[in-house]
Parts: sequence; C-alpha cells; structure tokens
Amino acid sequence: MTSGSDWRGRVGDVWAEEHARTECAFSGIAAALGDAIAAVAPHEGRAVDLGCGVGGTTLALAAMRPHLRVTGIDLSAALIAVARRSAAVAGAPTVSGAQAPAFVIGDIVELVPALAPLDLLVSRHGLMFFADPDVAFTALRRAAAADAPLVFSCFAARGENDWVTAPEAALTLDPMLASGYAPGPFALGDEVFTRALLERSGWRDVRIVRHRVDYPVGSGDAPVESTLAFYRRIGPLASLLAASQNRDRDRYEAVLRDLFAARIREGAVTFSATILVVTARAGKEAA
Repeated sequence: MTSGSDWRGRVGDVWAEEHARTECAFSGIAAALGDAIAAVAPHEGRAVDLGCGVGGTTLALAAMRPHLRVTGIDLSAALIAVARRSAAVAGAPTVSGAQAPAFVIGDIVELVPALAPLDLLVSRHGLMFFADPDVAFTALRRAAAADAPLVFSCFAARGENDWVTAPEAALTLDPMLASGYAPGPFALGDEVFTRALLERSGWRDVRIVRHRVDYPVGSGDAPVESTLAFYRRIGPLASLLAASQNRDRDRYEAVLRDLFAARIREGAVTFSATILVVTARAGKEAA
C-alpha cells in the first residue's frame, strides 16, 4: 500500500531522483492519455493536473491548449521541483496570450476548491492513493464546472500488468493481495468499482477504455543494469530487494538479470502494462 504521506517523503523523493527512467516507462501511458485529453480539452478556461509528478502531462496540456490556465498539483516537493525545472527549460509560451503552467505543492482535495470552477481535470496515474476516494472524487466534482471533463489513467488489475507479474513469477513469489480498496498503484484497477465510485461522487457519462502499452524500463549502454536499478527503487519488488540478506539479494538479482536480458527489444528492456483511461463529466450539484 502506498499512501499520500509516502509521496510527501521517501516515495516522492525516489521518484524525483528516478524521473528519467519513470518517464520513459510511462511513455506509452502518456500517449494513450494524451489522445483522450485532446479529444475533450477546452481551448480556454482553467485546468488542473492532479498528482502531476514531474509535470509531463501538465506541460503537454499547456502546449496543446496554450490559452488554458493549467495548474499542476502534487504532494511531493521533490517532484514539483523537477516539474518547475522542466517548465523553465521549456521557456515562456510563444503563443500570444498564453500563460505558463503553474506548479503547486499540496493536497489535491485541499487545493482544488481555490481553483474552482475548473473546466478540465486530468491525471496520469495520480488518483490511486486517496485514503478516502469517495471524499476525494466528490471534492473534485464540486470544484468542476458543470459538464467539465475529467480524464485520468490508472493501472488495470495487478495480474494484467506484466511489468510486475513477470519479475514476481521469475522469483516464484506469491504476492499478498489486498481485498477491497487500498491506496496504491492498482487501487482503481477494478472497472466496476471505479465506475461506481465516480457515479456516486456525482460524475456522469463515465467511459473506461483499456489499453495495453509497452512499459520500457532500462535502455542505454547497459539496459539490464539500468532496469535492475529501477526495480531496486521503484515498484513492488523494491522493498523485497532492500530487505533481503546479501545472499538472497544476490540470488534474486541474478534471476532478474536473466529475465531482463530476455526482454530486451530495440535496445530497451520492455515489459507491458495494461491501463484504464477513464473519462467522465461533472454532474450538477444536487438541489
């Protein structure tokens, strides 16, 4: 389980340090989400990127719709620092009247009311960590203008994500799976649960589309070692490898190296991810 408090500290710090590898791994996810956003994004108004991480989706949206006022929000100060550096490298907008995106550190539920009414809400894998998802999605809907679109991506069920199941199978691990909702990467992977959550939170016209995308991890001159460095710090195996005694860790890593070497495609160790791209529209507040 990964909670919001984890993102404020260690997890956020690690993802900031590993952002080059995580952005590469998420490239297929970003493409699928970007297409869904482009289909519904208004050309002006206010937009928010929820759990924006290092700002990839925020910056892409700002470039796509230069007259939108876009704000990225994340709990992690380290991730926001990377996002602000990326925005500085991108430079000032070149379209007349365009505004540079803003990045804010803080809790989504606490911050979105001040940005209301929002004309677009987006998130790339940033909405799976709420302690109380009903409260959170209701707050998002209340901050949205009537009929405003919500577009987000999340992982499908754990068993459909090769990037986690293949290493676990290679190590003959039997993961302990939580029953019911638990904050973490697969929290919204059950389509029935996620649709019901959105509908009871006041969202309508819910549409969920499944995508199977590449999940490229390590590349460069030493793709296997790059991938191993990723798995040591990111994902469900990181805690296992960190807690293992030296002999066990060496054995685990030898098995993983063999697996990664067999997965090299076009110079990169490549797994697959199954994701859900969810779209919905804000319903009117009940009288």
